[in-house]
Amino acid sequence: MDLRLKAQYFTDPCRYEPNIFRRRYRMQPWVFDRMMRDVANYDPYFVQTRDACGRVSLSTEQKLTCAMRMLAYGITADFCDDYLDIAKTTAIEILEHFTKTIWNVYHETYLRRPTPADLRRLLDKAAERGFPEMVGSLDCMHWQWKNCPTRWAGQYTGHKGKPTIILEAVASYDTWIWHAFFGLPGSLNDINVLGCSPLFNDVCLGETPEVSYQVRNRHYRQCYYLVDGIYPKWGSFVQAIRNPRTPQTQHFTRMQEAYIKDVKRAFGILQARWAIIRGPARGWSKENLQYIKMTCIILHNMIVEDEHDEDAVEPFDPDDIPTRPKKAEIYARPIIDTDVHRNPHQLNQFLRSHREVRCPVMNKNLQDDLVDHLWTMKLQAYQNHQ
Repeated sequence: MDLRLKAQYFTDPCRYEPNIFRRRYRMQPWVFDRMMRDVANYDPYFVQTRDACGRVSLSTEQKLTCAMRMLAYGITADFCDDYLDIAKTTAIEILEHFTKTIWNVYHETYLRRPTPADLRRLLDKAAERGFPEMVGSLDCMHWQWKNCPTRWAGQYTGHKGKPTIILEAVASYDTWIWHAFFGLPGSLNDINVLGCSPLFNDVCLGETPEVSYQVRNRHYRQCYYLVDGIYPKWGSFVQAIRNPRTPQTQHFTRMQEAYIKDVKRAFGILQARWAIIRGPARGWSKENLQYIKMTCIILHNMIVEDEHDEDAVEPFDPDDIPTRPKKAEIYARPIIDTDVHRNPHQLNQFLRSHREVRCPVMNKNLQDDLVDHLWTMKLQAYQNHQ
C-alpha cells in the first residue's frame, strides 16, 4: 500500500499531475513536501521505523495522507483502512499528533500579528479601496459540536439551537486570517466573545507598530476593523450606517458592507477547503477540536502564502485620485519595560491606549470622515473618466 501511494503522488514521475495533487491534498506538492519534512523533524512519531519483529511501520507519506484526507474530506477514522491500511484507532492517533505538531511548528509564523511590512501592504490595499488604515474585517463563526457532553449542552447551545463552539477571526483582503480566537461556548454573542478576546492586548501593551495617518484633515493614531452592527461603537471599529438617507451615507454603507465580506469569504473558503470543520465536530475533547480548528487555519494561511501573487494585482496609480489621504507612517516602538505594575509611565500609556481603543467619539469622527472621503473619491473617479 505504501509503494502504491508513493507511485501515485510522491515519485518522479508519478501517476497523478500536480493539479490532481492540489485538489486532493489542498496544497501544491512543494508545500506538502516542506510541511512533511518539518513535521517529521519535529515529531519522531511520523518517522518510519521497524518494530521488534523487523516489520516496517507506516511511512511518513501514509500518516500525513491519512491526516490530510480526514481534514480535507471530513471522512471518519475507519474509512482510511480501505485505502491506506490504517485502523481506526491509529488514524485518530495520527490526527492528534498531526494537529499538535502543526500548531507547535507553525503557529508563530502563520498566526503572527502583522509585521511592519505586512502592515504596509495591508494599509496600501485598504487605501486603494477607500478605507485608509483599515487592517481587516472582524466577525465570528460557529462550529457545531455533535458529541458535546450532555452536562455542557446548555452552555454551548445558542441561537443555532445546537451546541456550537465560536471562532473569532480577523481576515484581510487576500483571506489571510491574522487573528483566531476559538473555544468559547455558542451561547455567547459577538460582544461577549470580544470581551474575552485578546484582540487588543498587544495594542494596549504597546507591542504593535505605531501608525499615524490623516483622513479629511483629522489625525488618527491607530488602525481599525470593519465590523457588523452588533459590535460596540469603539474607535477601533467602523460599522455601516443604519438606514442611510443621503447619497454620501448610502455610498459609504455599500462600500463598508462590500469590504466586510472579506472575513465571511475567508470563512467560506476555510469550510470549503477543510470539510472537517464544515460538518459537525465528532470529537469528545474540546482541546482536540481546538487543535483541529487552528491546524485548518494555519494550513489555510500556508496555501494563501504560496498561491497569492502580489505581482498579478493591477498596480494602483495614486495620481488617479489626488484626494487620497497621506500615506500612514509606520515605525517600530522602542523596547521598553511592559510591567505596568511597576512602571507608572507604562501604566498611563496602557490606560491611554485602552481609552483610545474604546473611544465612541473617535468612532463617530472616523465614520464621518470616511463618509466624506469615500464620496470625494467617487466624484474624483467620475471626473477622471469623463
